[in-house]
Amino acid sequence: MKDKGDCIVYDEEKAKRIREHGKRWEQQRLRPLLSRSPERLTRFSTVSDEEISALYTPSDVEDLEFLNDVGFPGEYPYTRGVQPSMYRGRLWTMRQFSGFGSAEDTNARYHYLLSQGQTGLSVAFHFPTLMGYDSDHQRARGEVGMCGVAVDSLKDMEILFHKIPLDRITTSMTINAPAAILLAMYIAVAEQQGVSAKRIGGTIQNDILKEYIAQHSWIFPPDPSMRIITDILAYCSDHVPKWNTISISGYHIREAGSTAVQELAFTIADGIAYVRAGMEAGIPVDKFAPRLSFFFNAHMDFFEEIAKYRAARRMWARIMRERFKAQDENSWKLRFHTQTAGVTLTAQQPTNNVVRVALQGLMAVLGGTQSLHTNSMDESLALPTEQAVTIALRTQQILAEESGVANSIDPLGGSFLLEKLTNEMEGKAMAYIRKIDEMGGMVEAVKRGYPQREVIDASYHYQRLLEKGEKRIVGVNCYQGNEELPIPLLKIDKEVERKQVARTREVRRKRNAKRVISRIDALKDASLSRTNLMPVILDAVKDYVTLGEICDAFRETMGTYTDPAMY
Repeated sequence: MKDKGDCIVYDEEKAKRIREHGKRWEQQRLRPLLSRSPERLTRFSTVSDEEISALYTPSDVEDLEFLNDVGFPGEYPYTRGVQPSMYRGRLWTMRQFSGFGSAEDTNARYHYLLSQGQTGLSVAFHFPTLMGYDSDHQRARGEVGMCGVAVDSLKDMEILFHKIPLDRITTSMTINAPAAILLAMYIAVAEQQGVSAKRIGGTIQNDILKEYIAQHSWIFPPDPSMRIITDILAYCSDHVPKWNTISISGYHIREAGSTAVQELAFTIADGIAYVRAGMEAGIPVDKFAPRLSFFFNAHMDFFEEIAKYRAARRMWARIMRERFKAQDENSWKLRFHTQTAGVTLTAQQPTNNVVRVALQGLMAVLGGTQSLHTNSMDESLALPTEQAVTIALRTQQILAEESGVANSIDPLGGSFLLEKLTNEMEGKAMAYIRKIDEMGGMVEAVKRGYPQREVIDASYHYQRLLEKGEKRIVGVNCYQGNEELPIPLLKIDKEVERKQVARTREVRRKRNAKRVISRIDALKDASLSRTNLMPVILDAVKDYVTLGEICDAFRETMGTYTDPAMY
């Protein structure tokens, strides 16, 4: 039985008076007005199509226990933030997603952004790297450097981080199936700088379950992919202790068309699967769980998004403490990066995207994010120009320095609307997680195609709302202009591909061929045994075995994968 003294509304007589007054207000004030001047919509709902009431009062949160459900910042269940002082102590990391063309091009962009006040790096790799192919592979033709930076070998990574001190800058790498290879390259570059792996900090996305659900840049089947991840967990726990080994990503699930509840539920369910896998591999939970991080979307519905972040922290804290019996408080804390929603950027009236991104960035900050990437206004059309990415960075800096939102810890905590949405979000997400548990966990659910189909259905539903005009996007299905203002776009020169292919082939020509053959054989042998793959991959990249060659070795022993939800 709940201790009513800890509830938000703990006086039964006062609660009764509030409920009665609310009924009188509706009958005497609201209904007469609506009879003369109806509401502008027949139904109000969030972006995810969850219905929103006209007014929220203490009656909506009567059973909310303050200490157990809301609490204080830096204390379990972390609803109000993972740090006691939040941004009064330290601002979030400003981390613009960067990567285009060659390693030289992206390195120049990194130095520019750092000179403008960016506080962390984030690497966008081109599609061939994401899929485990070198730039001279036939499947890479026409894609080299187009949607990210080309990285085929350690040589490219050396250029990418030229004159960037890896002991003082943290780096986030958006890479999944080949994540172990890119991490190994990063470790090797740090060692060349004289920086021990124990001193480097950053994140690899390394969230393969999200790939099966949403983004679809996988290589290997689920089971061997999970084995690679547990090898990374074990290796980094001992050798790269400051590294976030997985960025458990709801972002791409939301970009694929999920609702906010689905993004939250499937992300937390993925996290549960990784914790289970690590523990089943024999790694103590408190040894690896503190270095798990999360990655969420900042979509367009202001309060729904903030409620999502709060519910995520509370859910993860309870799951880690109660389900997995973690003892270290750091294992309970959900730390997350946020990116503003790329899917909300419009090609029509692209300058409107500046406003969208500013609002989404504000949501992330009010929701307690640890780091933030604000999209550039031109990203619906091309990779961002220097001018556009500077505006996006300045958006964060204005939020931090001018808006005042970083001055108070969790300023929206206690809002009747927000706390109600947080509770509803958690309840609906936990219902999804229970269903996934009944299937045997997220790996089995993915094999059945369950989360994939749920996201597809949600995406279709939202598209139908747009087509019927029940959801509106300025410049797309309302307030359309007759003329479009042209904006400058970044174009990747075709010469980038020629030079990148030439460099990769030159690396192959100059390296020790016998050592390469030996390293590839060792990779295959290790993948067929229980040997941890990370040291073997690290040895291979140091001898300039390319990313494509390593992935080909694993394709031979691990196989490839076809999505059951699509075929």
